Amino acid sequence: MGIRVKNTLTGKKEEFKPIKEGEVKIYLCGPTVYDDPHIGHLRSAYDFDVIRKYFIFRDYEVLFLRNVTDVDDKIIQKAKQLNSDNLLKATREISEKYYNSYFLWMSKFGIASPDIEPWATDHIFQMQNLIVRLIEKGYAYESGGDVYFSVRKFKSYGKLSGRSVDDMIVGSRVEPLETKNDLLDFAVWKKSKQDEPSWSSPWGEGRPGWHIECSAMSMFYFGESFDIHCGGRDLIFPHHENEIAQAEAVTGKVFAKYWLHNGMLTINGEKMSKSLGNFVTVEDVLKKYHPDVVKLFFLSANYDSPIDFTWERLEESKVAKERFDSFFSKVRNLKKSRHREQENVFFEDFLKYELQVKNLNIKFIQAMDDDFNTALAVGVLYELLNLGNKIYQDEKLSFPQKVILLRKIEYFLLKSGTIFSLFTCDEIQSHDYSFMIQNIIKIREEIRDSKQFELADRIRDILQDVGIVIEDGKENSSWRKI
Repeated sequence: MGIRVKNTLTGKKEEFKPIKEGEVKIYLCGPTVYDDPHIGHLRSAYDFDVIRKYFIFRDYEVLFLRNVTDVDDKIIQKAKQLNSDNLLKATREISEKYYNSYFLWMSKFGIASPDIEPWATDHIFQMQNLIVRLIEKGYAYESGGDVYFSVRKFKSYGKLSGRSVDDMIVGSRVEPLETKNDLLDFAVWKKSKQDEPSWSSPWGEGRPGWHIECSAMSMFYFGESFDIHCGGRDLIFPHHENEIAQAEAVTGKVFAKYWLHNGMLTINGEKMSKSLGNFVTVEDVLKKYHPDVVKLFFLSANYDSPIDFTWERLEESKVAKERFDSFFSKVRNLKKSRHREQENVFFEDFLKYELQVKNLNIKFIQAMDDDFNTALAVGVLYELLNLGNKIYQDEKLSFPQKVILLRKIEYFLLKSGTIFSLFTCDEIQSHDYSFMIQNIIKIREEIRDSKQFELADRIRDILQDVGIVIEDGKENSSWRKI
């Protein structure tokens, strides 16, 4: 059985069957670039980067699109503060500034750039063309320079969120009933207000509504139907519901076959908000923790589950990261260490360990195949880590047997790390100064052999002061960077 995904559209876990065999087209609702990214933005980008990379791991050819919303009320408000003579140019400056911030912080976490990254304002023509088709088919109407989508004419409206049209009015944020025919109708084109950026259109100067951009751009690059549409759970209604209506009203075809939504991130049990003073930027987190610490925290919950951010939980992930770092350091130094031949070699123990490693590899793939169950998959990595440390300490194994088994574990950890963007940091890679440190360790071992323990401890403390931890084993010492 292949990959199974929980499809928001059906509410069921389904076997993934791409439209075209061996290929996957994925659309992710990207950032609205009006401020520096916070950890909620990071979680969404990271979750779907993991999903993208797992499809690649499973030998799919992936085409990944993440859009950029660069025209929005908040962007316009910040642009006005620049006091520029050209508001459209100022809006672009704000968008580029915060896009660069978003790109910088995402890249620090190993989140890959999308294959396609369209900006909304570069696709005004595609949006207007889609609006014209909606009007021609009777699903949209012009009113006083605005253009609205007629929600009740699209009979399957609400199929993604599972809500009836009448229920949507209660407690929903809807635009006031001024120029539109129905309270639920939403704008696909907005008449420009004074001091706002605008574009010429058949309905006068204006700018696109938020929802129309994703429908227009995904159809422009992917065609009328594609495999997976992703985004935060808060986008199900109205944004994604409206995307489906706009696209399928025109084409009569399924817009996206599978809909995946990641869970929300809270801060100490509360919704993250600047007004509550619990707003945490990506930069704030990186001032205290390595990116891998944050990734291990995110991976502790499945992508579609809510997760509560606390600094205490990051401390727990920090300890977990240090355990992996220590293991990689042991393996690296074991391969360089001196060894003695053993008289008795227990081949059965070697085979037992080898089977355990193989079974854990299978367990990892089974976990990820099951709707990208990262919590279980990372649990498998911890099992591999514990097994590796047990093998390292097992004196019944010969040196070559240990190296073979530990290399197998190291290889799979690094390979799985490509999915999670883990284990690619300096601790694992070779250093220009690693040879020098190894020589210092050898000198220190000679000092310890001569029972000059005080001097040996002093060398250890000096190295720790510059970020190098020495770990003494029974046969040799290993080191790792902190």
